[in-house]
Order: sequence, then structure tokens, then C-alpha cells
Amino acid sequence: MSTKLYVGNLSFKATENDIQDLFSAHGPVNEVNLIMDKMTGRARGFGFVTMATAEGAEAAIADLNGKEWQGRALTVNEARPQEQRSGGGSGGYGGGERRQNRY
Repeated sequence: MSTKLYVGNLSFKATENDIQDLFSAHGPVNEVNLIMDKMTGRARGFGFVTMATAEGAEAAIADLNGKEWQGRALTVNEARPQEQRSGGGSGGYGGGERRQNRY
């Protein structure tokens, strides 16, 4: 069974291939997902790695959590499910109020 890991405090220069190489030393890696900023296109400094086995995930956590890599101390732990976000909102102004700019 595969295990998804959260990887934080990544260097902004890290690539998915770099992360794949780092984690594959601990077991087969199914997927690497480096989170990118939508506006700038730059890495946001964290991502997710899906390890093929629970043993590989445990080994990666034990060896890499707190380890310095590319000048930064990594945070590696089992990923938690994404929390449910509350719905939409009112588009900036509450209760349908419309504001006009007056000079």
C-alpha cells in the first residue's frame, strides 16, 4: 500500500527530479508533486511524495526529517488529508451591498 508524505522547507531551487532521487534511496517512489505558485510559477517550498511501500515511507521519514538538504532542514512526515474548506463567500462585499466610488 502506498503512503503519501508531506515534504516541507524545500529549497526553492529543488526540482521534482531532485526530490525523486532523494526519496528513491529509501524505496520505490510512485509520485512526486512539487507545489508551485500560480502567480509566479515558482516553487512554494513544499510538496508531496507518494512512496510505494509503508516501509519505504517510514525509512524516508526516519532518515530525512530534520536532515539538511540544499541548505535547508527538511520537514518530512505522513501527509494528513486536506481539510474541508468552507464555501464560496460573497465576492468581497457582504449582504449584496454595492459600493460606489465618489470623488
